[in-house]
Amino acid sequence: MHKRNKHTDDYNFTQLATVYPNIEPFIFTNANNKKTIDFANPKAVKALNAALLKSHYDIQFWDFPDHFLCPPIPGRVDYIHHIADLLERSKLTENVTVLDIGTGANCIYPLLGNAVHDWSFIGVDSNDQALKSAQNIVDKNKLQDKIKLKKQQDDAHILNGVLSETDKITVAMCNPPFFKNEADALKATTSKLKGLGKPTDQMVRNFAGQAHELWYTGGEKAFLHNYLYESSLLKTQSFWYTSLVSNKDNVKTMHQSLKKLGATQVLTIALNIGNKKSRVVAWTFLTEEQKQDWNK
Repeated sequence: MHKRNKHTDDYNFTQLATVYPNIEPFIFTNANNKKTIDFANPKAVKALNAALLKSHYDIQFWDFPDHFLCPPIPGRVDYIHHIADLLERSKLTENVTVLDIGTGANCIYPLLGNAVHDWSFIGVDSNDQALKSAQNIVDKNKLQDKIKLKKQQDDAHILNGVLSETDKITVAMCNPPFFKNEADALKATTSKLKGLGKPTDQMVRNFAGQAHELWYTGGEKAFLHNYLYESSLLKTQSFWYTSLVSNKDNVKTMHQSLKKLGATQVLTIALNIGNKKSRVVAWTFLTEEQKQDWNK
């Protein structure tokens, strides 16, 4: 994990239960005499994340309909920390505005980015119910001045329709849908349940998730290359464009495409969360002169 990540040690469930009592019913002592929760239980995972947000980030309210994606906090905040490093190297540390593509019902990246770095956010989503839930979280935490939400009217587009030629943002971030369709997602869920030693006849995702959150026609690769192309049409609207990339095989084709599209710099940043390896790809179309003008 990133050196600034607060979640490198085991969870202190006693402390978390003190801060967020709703997690207490899910805590038990395992065979190794350690307090834990059932990570295959979506309600337990959701309670854990709410407890972490309240305990470590002073986020007092975090709730949304159970059928929406429930993100693991350590991995999400790691992305935030690596973006902060990127912005610091680029001398972009003041008045930062982040475009969060696919902000979801949980609004997690805006909450963490604002809590840790005081960034402002524009959260974008195409799902009305997700936006309604995210707005409720923003309102309950009194973050209306820092987090604005915007609807993507057309699922076929990533940036088109939400970022115009007159807009200016510091960085765009995205956690793209990974699967091609529902069958792919269910296959992955079956594998995860087997790994947790749970029966596979009950297709309950421990992190939940809806269609628009989990799959996209053509999968992650198709989504990413659509994103790359649309970013090339808005070269000077953002200093950096970034995305998480789950499948390492997509990184090479992204670099190839970005070179053809005229990117002036492309970076791949490794993320290691426990046993899971991922990466962030970041790119910019700005020339050195444009970067200097931006900083002025």
